[in-house]
Amino acid sequence: MTAVQYIFGVILIILAIFLTIVILLQESRSAGLSGAISGGADTFFGKSKGRTMEQKLVKITRFCAIAFFVITLGLSVYFMFKF
Repeated sequence: MTAVQYIFGVILIILAIFLTIVILLQESRSAGLSGAISGGADTFFGKSKGRTMEQKLVKITRFCAIAFFVITLGLSVYFMFKF
């Protein structure tokens, strides 16, 4: 194996672990029955504070997923035509 394979392999493993952690940190979309009953109990500031952190996690997830896909696709095309 070449050094390029090792370097990009390590990068892909790190991205996969980071992507898994970021996805697990996100809140679920469904509030369940308790959220349907007490939906008006949240204040405006509580919603906006949570939303900004949630939006950051969504942006990080998108960036990591796109980077993972591009690197994987690029490496597969590179090694397909190299040999």
